Amino acid sequence: MAVNDAASVQGKHVVIFSWRDTANPEGGGAELYIETIAHGLVARGARVTLFCASHDSAPSDETIGGVRYVRRGNHVTVYLWGLIGLALRRLGRVDIVVDVQNGLPFFTRLATRKPVVVLVHHVHREQWPVVYPGRIGKVGWWIERRLAPLVYRGCQYIAVSRATRAELADLGVDKAHIAVVHNGTTPPPEVTATRSPDPTIAVVGRLVPHKQVEHAVDAVLALREEFPRLRLVIVGDGWWADDLQKYVAQAGAGDLVTFEGHVPEQRKHEILATAWLLALPSLKEGWGIVIGEAGGHRVPAVAYSSAGGTRESIAHDRSGILVDDQDGFAAAVRDLLSDAAARERLGDGAYDMSHEFAWRHSQDSFARVLTEVLAGRRVCLEDPDAP
Repeated sequence: MAVNDAASVQGKHVVIFSWRDTANPEGGGAELYIETIAHGLVARGARVTLFCASHDSAPSDETIGGVRYVRRGNHVTVYLWGLIGLALRRLGRVDIVVDVQNGLPFFTRLATRKPVVVLVHHVHREQWPVVYPGRIGKVGWWIERRLAPLVYRGCQYIAVSRATRAELADLGVDKAHIAVVHNGTTPPPEVTATRSPDPTIAVVGRLVPHKQVEHAVDAVLALREEFPRLRLVIVGDGWWADDLQKYVAQAGAGDLVTFEGHVPEQRKHEILATAWLLALPSLKEGWGIVIGEAGGHRVPAVAYSSAGGTRESIAHDRSGILVDDQDGFAAAVRDLLSDAAARERLGDGAYDMSHEFAWRHSQDSFARVLTEVLAGRRVCLEDPDAP
């Protein structure tokens, strides 16, 4: 990249459009990513406004750590309010827009002549029919697959993994316009909790269908006789929570599963510190921030290789285990619960890998991409032909 001075975003007003923020009970890793990047931009002299949906856990307008939060609408109408606010200049003078595409973009390019950068965590090809069966899912996938690439043709894209970059290229996005800016890992806070004497599995994330938490429930059910004191702790909230609780009850797993709900960061890390392993049965992950968070406590992860970003956030058989199907998932969980030496080896690998991805580097890279776009150039931080 030609420009190495990340401070050249200094004085620029960056407006980020994201459907949620981390204060939202349904916020997750994608929201943590964008807020960490936002604070990095502020530290580099930029003015940052984060526009997202309103919710009961935070006021409509506030400033935190130099980042101005503007919350309007709900999870559906936030897109309309975002377009109105941008078109009518209610967010102030804008220098550059970051449009976070979680399945659907904000279509900000239709409301401004300023440069637009599209941030994509992963493509939702597999998720649309799961979350929205029928016509709605087909329309959503058409928008993501056909309409969005057309509207944002020529724009700079940022993907959080090489897997996501490849998926975007499959949709027709020019690889040379896709920069990869990985997630970082925040060092875990000090906790007094220690590893549980009983076999404990943690699941951390939003409770939505495509996270497939049911696969973790099925695994502990299959292993309950072999590990009588086995426990599954589920951390997080979401609109699928009631359905998941019904699934647990109907499966007769109520004595094995604990629902913690949406918890503070400190509590989340206390739970991770007690766990023997992290289960991540998600259908799709752009990266999986919780993998690095668990690794900070020397907790290895079991995940699906087909999820995409997991192939980069987990080094198979070094920091965790990647599997191909649900039977393989249950088998990997069983093997790790049975083999303390393997858990320790993978836990050490997970700890080492959690230090390989620093937020400071991600913030620098993101700022450099914005700098290039402001100068009228499109960039690819990694070789577009790399695997």
